[in-house]
Amino acid sequence: MGCSLSHLASKFAFFPPSPPTYKIKKREDGKLIVVSSSSTCSISPCEDNSLDVRLIDTKKGNKIVAFYFRNPYARLTLLYSHGNAADLGQLYDLFVQLKVNLRVNLIGYDYCGYGASTGKVVDGSLELTSYILAIYCIKPSESNTYADIEAVYECLETEYGVSQEDLILYGQSVGSGPTLHLAARLPRLRGIVLHSGILSGLRVLCNMKFTLCFDIYKNVNKIKKVKCPVLVIHGTEDDVVNWFHGNGLWKMAKEPYEPLWIKGGGHCNLELYPDYIRHLCRFIKEMENLTTEVRLKKIREDLRLKTRSVTASTTTICRCCCKLRLRRPKCLRCPRPSCSIKCWNWHKCGRRHSGHEGRQSSRCLCIKCC
Repeated sequence: MGCSLSHLASKFAFFPPSPPTYKIKKREDGKLIVVSSSSTCSISPCEDNSLDVRLIDTKKGNKIVAFYFRNPYARLTLLYSHGNAADLGQLYDLFVQLKVNLRVNLIGYDYCGYGASTGKVVDGSLELTSYILAIYCIKPSESNTYADIEAVYECLETEYGVSQEDLILYGQSVGSGPTLHLAARLPRLRGIVLHSGILSGLRVLCNMKFTLCFDIYKNVNKIKKVKCPVLVIHGTEDDVVNWFHGNGLWKMAKEPYEPLWIKGGGHCNLELYPDYIRHLCRFIKEMENLTTEVRLKKIREDLRLKTRSVTASTTTICRCCCKLRLRRPKCLRCPRPSCSIKCWNWHKCGRRHSGHEGRQSSRCLCIKCC
C-alpha cells in the first residue's frame, strides 16, 4: 500500500519538459555534442570546448546525460540537481554563468526520464520520445533520482578525480531530495546549497507535523545526518514551496550557514536577484578557505568536547556510586560505633572494654567495608 502511494506521489512530483529541449549527437571522432531542439533551449550552435557531454550508466541500468563545465581557475566542483520542470537545455545559460561567476567546475545532469536521459541512439543522435518511454517504462521516480546522483558522483571520482572534500552539492526544489540523499552518505563534503528546498513531498501539499510512510523525499530526516555547512536560499513569496520549508531545513541543519531569504522572491526567479549571486559567491569563497586542516581541527575540537562531557558524566556517576556505601555494622562488644574502614576484613577494634563478666577483654572484632 505504502509503495503504491509513493509511486502515485511521484507522478505528481515530476513534470519533464515534453518534448525535450535538446538532443545529443555523436561526431565522427566519437565525441558527444549537444544541439538545441526547442526555442526554449539557449544552447549556442557553436561548440563549447569547456563542455564535456557524458552518458553515465546508473545501477538501475539506465543511461543519463550529464554536462560537465570546466573552469581552469576552479578549486571546487559544484554538482547541480535541478527542479522538477526543467532539463539541461533550459539550464545551459545558468550553468555557464555559475561556472564563470563562482569560479567552479560544474556538473549538471538530467534525471532518468528527463531530456535525453535514457534515450536511444538513432542516426547518430540520442532522442527521447514518449514512445521510447512507454517501451522501456522509464519514468522519473524518487529511487531513480537517487541512483542518478550516485552515478554522477562516481563519474566525478573516476573520470575527473574529484573527492568529496572538494565537492559542493547544489539542489533546487525537488533536486534537494537527491542532494540530501547523497550528502547524508558523504561525511567529508565541503558544503551544500539548498535552493527552494523541500522538507518532504507531501509537506509541499499540506503543512504536516509528522511524516507518513508513503511520503517521498523525506529531507526532514536526512538533513540531520549532514555534517558540512548548509546554505539555504528561499524566496519569501514562494507560492510553490512555502518559505517555511527552507526555514525548517536551516533550523535542523547541524552546521547552518547564514541563510538568504530573498524578499519578494518566488520559486523560479531567485537567480534574477543580485543578492543571489552575491551571497552564493561569498559562500563559495568561504568554502574554499575551509581547508581540510581547518575542518579536521574543528572535528578534533568536537570530539574533545564530547570526550569531556562523557568523562564528566562518568565522574558524576562514580561519585554517586561512592556515596552509596554499605552501612557499617556496629561492634558487637564495644560502644564504639565502628572502626575506620578500608576493606572487608576482621580486625581488632583498637579499644579495650569490659566483657560481660566485668573484666578487661582483648580487643573486640569489627567489620571493615570499602
